[in-house]
Amino acid sequence: MSASPPAPGAHPRPSPAGWLRIAARLLAMLAALLLATAAYGLCALFTRHNPVPRRFLRALGTIAGLRLRIRGELAHENTFLLANHVSWLDIPALAGASGCAFVAHDGLAAIGPLRWLCSLNDTVFIARHDRRSVGAQIEQVRTALADTGSLAIFPEGTTADGRELLPFKSSLLAAIESDLDHVAVQPVRLDYGEDAREIAWVGAESGIDNALRILARARPVTLTIHFLEPLSDEQRADRKVVAREARKAIAQDD
Repeated sequence: MSASPPAPGAHPRPSPAGWLRIAARLLAMLAALLLATAAYGLCALFTRHNPVPRRFLRALGTIAGLRLRIRGELAHENTFLLANHVSWLDIPALAGASGCAFVAHDGLAAIGPLRWLCSLNDTVFIARHDRRSVGAQIEQVRTALADTGSLAIFPEGTTADGRELLPFKSSLLAAIESDLDHVAVQPVRLDYGEDAREIAWVGAESGIDNALRILARARPVTLTIHFLEPLSDEQRADRKVVAREARKAIAQDD
């Protein structure tokens, strides 16, 4: 995996037809959100394991033009998924393919509407610079696993260009370290193929500009999700070993 990221400003602004696609997709996403909100409240009356958030995320990916191909299989229930990170599309894709919840940095929690949406999907917010909160985060991890069966982490800590694999930060795995002896750890490679350079959110591009580019596309976005072999007992001795071995497995699968 090696390529230089696109230069800032390298992507053209959406065309008039692109703006029409953006408007249509945003309206469809809003309709999906309204339906999902009503369905979530209804399902919450009957089950603790609410299936609506994962189905809503999958619908968002489909509306955005995402087309999934799956290689391999999800290990089993109680699995930590460690994946490379290219785009915000990774989130609806992984949730749609595995039904997982996510571990995210606590910066996202400062955005009220986003925090609310994330909480519906059992997102665990990690305060990387506050060691006192690790105990609470561990309990949140266990609750999320009990509710969803799998929890996804992007150990790079940021998005890359889809070709170069950044170092995996073991600090992001602190909240799961105490459960490594009885929970599977499965590396996942997200491969956008020829679309990676166009989809990736890197450089000086704003998040809004990146989202608009993707929503303006006429062609679908093809993503192949490779569920790789779970790490062995020796490969999950501690979080530093997990970070190293998961990254190695993803890099070697290319």
